[in-house]
Amino acid sequence: MIETQVIKESIDDFLARQTADVERVIRKAAAEEITPRFRQLTEDDVVQKSAPHDLVTTADRRAEEFLTRELTALLPGSVVVGEEAVHADPDSYGAIAGTAPVWIVDPVDGTRQYVHGDPGFCTLVALALDGVVLASWTYAPALDECAVAIRGKGATLNGEPLHAGTPEPGRPLTVATSHPDFTTDEQKRSLLGLLAEGFTPRPCGSAGLEYLAVARGTLDAVAFTWELAWDHAAGLLLVEEAGGAHTTRDGVPFSITGGNALPFTAARDEATARRVAEVLAHAI
Repeated sequence: MIETQVIKESIDDFLARQTADVERVIRKAAAEEITPRFRQLTEDDVVQKSAPHDLVTTADRRAEEFLTRELTALLPGSVVVGEEAVHADPDSYGAIAGTAPVWIVDPVDGTRQYVHGDPGFCTLVALALDGVVLASWTYAPALDECAVAIRGKGATLNGEPLHAGTPEPGRPLTVATSHPDFTTDEQKRSLLGLLAEGFTPRPCGSAGLEYLAVARGTLDAVAFTWELAWDHAAGLLLVEEAGGAHTTRDGVPFSITGGNALPFTAARDEATARRVAEVLAHAI
């Protein structure tokens, strides 16, 4: 416990001094590996992983390699859990629950959009310790937007404070849900409650950008059926620090270390999160 506290204090000091350095690394990774390939991909640059809609590109791999090298250099003793590295070595995912500070990285969140030339993709980076996300960065290079959240210190978008606000009373809640292309029949059934009156569900795009939409108050909530940390860690802290809340269908906050009761939701405020979670719970 004492060692963890010392590491936490060290990370707090790191974030006080080097948050901008992390953003610089992320922007550089995008500038060198992602943006130059946007709308320039060849057939050899795109590979199918587990299914036709589960794609990886040269940009994903190269950007993750860049971020792994540079982020661990910024914070000695830290480790990286990245989507592409875990695909190659599933056991490496366990570092999220380890004792070292961990960078959780999705180099191109919204790879399908990226492949199709749609600007709705982003790079997600979160810094966590002992299963708690302490800071996060959401960078959408094609949109020139960068959101940063530091636990206990708020969230910003391009340097301006983010506030999720509260949904307008009486208006149906707009909820972005797991995309049908990425859900099983059972998962689709778990989201059926959102077809009820008072909700307007739609399929999600990039998870990271949907979380940003919640944090800026242009989307009321998300409801997701999977728990891979690189898709959620950055966005969940962003929503929290913008004044929002998140909960699983059994009424407890989502944990990046896993074991969550799914689906779960993140919303503009706590009351909205509870309302969506109750609907999800009753649909099971």
